[in-house]
Parts: sequence; structure tokens; C-alpha cells
Amino acid sequence: MTNQYYAKQINDIVAEVKKAVIGKDAIIIKTLLAILCKGHILIEDIPGVGKTTMALAFSKALSLEHNRMQFTPDVLPSDITGFSVYNKMTNSFEFRSGVAFCNLFLADEINRTSSKTQSALLELMEEKSITVDGNTYKLPEPYTVIATQNPIGSAGTHNLPDSQLDRFMIKLSMGYPDFNDEVSILKAKFNAAPLENVNAVANENTIIELQEHISSVYVDDRIYEYIVKLSNATRNHPFIKLGISPRGTLALMQISKGIAVAMGRDYVIPDDVSYICRDVFEHRIILNSKAKLSEMTAADIINEIIKKTPAPGISEN
Repeated sequence: MTNQYYAKQINDIVAEVKKAVIGKDAIIIKTLLAILCKGHILIEDIPGVGKTTMALAFSKALSLEHNRMQFTPDVLPSDITGFSVYNKMTNSFEFRSGVAFCNLFLADEINRTSSKTQSALLELMEEKSITVDGNTYKLPEPYTVIATQNPIGSAGTHNLPDSQLDRFMIKLSMGYPDFNDEVSILKAKFNAAPLENVNAVANENTIIELQEHISSVYVDDRIYEYIVKLSNATRNHPFIKLGISPRGTLALMQISKGIAVAMGRDYVIPDDVSYICRDVFEHRIILNSKAKLSEMTAADIINEIIKKTPAPGISEN
């Protein structure tokens, strides 16, 4: 298979999702690449900007079995993982799977539920398996969690623990549509429900094939060093209390490979890394009081680090 073949497959999926989500091309591409790089996605934004619609459009375009759970304070860990039920007929316990047993799990408003329920997601996100009553059950492949959350400070929200934030490959924000895109949304909604126009253009085998190809993309030693330099810069920055973990460094390397494939290449260049770096790093770093006093945001600091870190001289030619 040629590089153009894989790039076309990615473009076909993006084109289908764009039928339901108007004006958010970059967000759609980044979300798809995270799925193809075996990562999980956290989308933070206000209600009503299309977070859930985009997740449902992906499940339809990729022909994936999906489940959705609205996280509320009374959701229990067993609702997600499943539980054992005693069967009188067989005189034994039977496992009843929870909503997480699917290919694409949409966790809506994840920061409205309790810490205990949030922690139930840790094993399934990292190990892609669930342990109930001492028995471990593997989740189907491919497996991705798309979680949405309302901005911190909204009524009834709780901060996600750092250990869980670190398990999301990227964090994205939809943002308001611009004027022309919002007009297009109104016209599209009048004609039909947005998701009705989305057709299946891929399946589990397509995704696994793309995942394997992305894993095989070539990364030069200078790119490895560039990625580690970016991570090290967050650990030694005067405004950062907690820098990027090795898991974050690995996530940046993997999704940079995905960008290379989407661009029709089988090797990574520095622009691939710098393009996605902020989305991988921003939710992982914790700022100290100096940053808050200086009114510096995580995005500002990461942009500064990218500018100051010299990129190796590797180009597309």
C-alpha cells in the first residue's frame, strides 16, 4: 500500500464527519489521529458546541459499536465496568458487562461525577481491560474513550485527577463556530438531522490496518531528541510545578507519526511534532503560583517552549 492510500483513507473519514460537524476541520483531524494512534480524547468546552455530535459522527463513519454515558453524581463504577449477578439456575455468578464494553465509549460530562467513578476509568483507559471480582475482561479492539467535560468552575464540576488527565492523549476545545459556519449549521439542521448524512466509510479492520501502519512510521534519532527536549523544557521551566511525564512524551511521538501519515509521508518531520505539541502537553502540566501572578496560561508557556527549542533540520524533501 502506498502513502497516498493511507492518506486517502484518513481524508475519506474526515470528509464524512465534516457532514455533521461544520467548520471544525482541525479538531476532526486531531480526534481521528488520536483514535488511529490508540489514544483517548478529552474535549473541554461549554454545552452545545457539537462535542457529542462529533463523537457520534465518528462512531457512524468508522462503523464502530459505541456506548454513551451521561456522567452524573449518582453514577456508580459498576455502571461502567459491569458487575457479577448470582444465577439461581446454574448456582454460580455471571458477569454482566457495563457500558464501557464497546469500541468507542463516549463519556459525557465526565467531570460531573464522583472521584470514585472517575477512577474506574483508569484501568480500562491504560490496560484496555476491566477487572471485576478478581476476573479480568479484555475490551474489544480497537478501543477509544472520547470524554467531554464542561469548563472547571461550572456548576457541579470536579477536577479530574492528574493520573486520569495524563491518560488522555490529547485535550481539545471545540470553540464557537464563526459567523458563516453558524449560518451553514442552521441551514443543515433545517434540511435534516446532521448525523443522518454520515455514511460508514471504514470498519474495525480499516482502523487496525491504519494503526499498524502508523506504528511503523520512521522516526529519526534527531526527532526523538527534539521530542525529549520539549518534554525536558516543561520539567525545568520556572512557571511549571509539574512537567510532562514519559507517558506524555510517548503520546507526542505516536500522534506525530499519525500526522505524518495524514500528510502522505512515512517519516516524521519537526513540523508534525510542533503542530500537535500543545494539544498533547497543555492538560498535563501544572502551573505554579508565579505563572498565575504573571497571568501566563499553559498554552502561552508551551508556545514559548516550542519557539525556544531548536528544531532539527529535517524537511519533507
